[in-house]
Amino acid sequence: MSSEALVFITGASSGIGLALARSVPFESRVFAISRRGAPGAEHFPADLADPASWARVGELFAREMAGFAGGRVVLIHSAGTLAPMGFAGEVDAPGYAAQVLLNAAAPQVLGEAFARASATCTARCQLLMIGSGAAHTVYEGWSAYCGGKAAVDHWVRTVGAEQSRRDGNLSVYSVAPGVVATAMQDEIREMSARDFPDLPKFVELHEQGILRDPAVVAADLWKILDSGLENGAVIDLRDA
Repeated sequence: MSSEALVFITGASSGIGLALARSVPFESRVFAISRRGAPGAEHFPADLADPASWARVGELFAREMAGFAGGRVVLIHSAGTLAPMGFAGEVDAPGYAAQVLLNAAAPQVLGEAFARASATCTARCQLLMIGSGAAHTVYEGWSAYCGGKAAVDHWVRTVGAEQSRRDGNLSVYSVAPGVVATAMQDEIREMSARDFPDLPKFVELHEQGILRDPAVVAADLWKILDSGLENGAVIDLRDA
């Protein structure tokens, strides 16, 4: 099957990932790398909190990108989780470990696999990590999420510098989308203030109607991929 572009989206079953999969603005073959898939996309089943899945996803990149004759390949890594929320040392230990794997390790391992595969084709390759303001703001109760997002942001800065030095065909970015009306926000509002002291702030954002529609955010993310960002850029979508 031939196409002008290849698009891989992780976490495409819901939220921003699903909105991205539904709104790819150019002719492309779209892979939904997720547990449940996305309408109109080819489903590649994977639980990215399980390290056993990472090599399989890397093989997908290698297989589809080797000798790809189209002009563009995009990976948007949207998969992530806030669960379990609560103070470190007080939450479910296996759940905490799975959150660290999904939020911090999976993006770097999959990003490295995508970088490796990019060298096997001549297409313009772009990797967009969905970032968060939590990468630089302390939210008590979100230690694994904050730590994971901070790790990925610095990975992007470093790999962007590496790719610029090599003058390769890969560009990497991290873009924080702001507060978006997703199931994750619903989960936040169900927390107790004891385990998440910033709860009132997020309740107020919801009540004021400040949360953005995932479809609008997805459209902005697609636009920003063509905005000439510097390789390794880490930005907030609201400032772009």
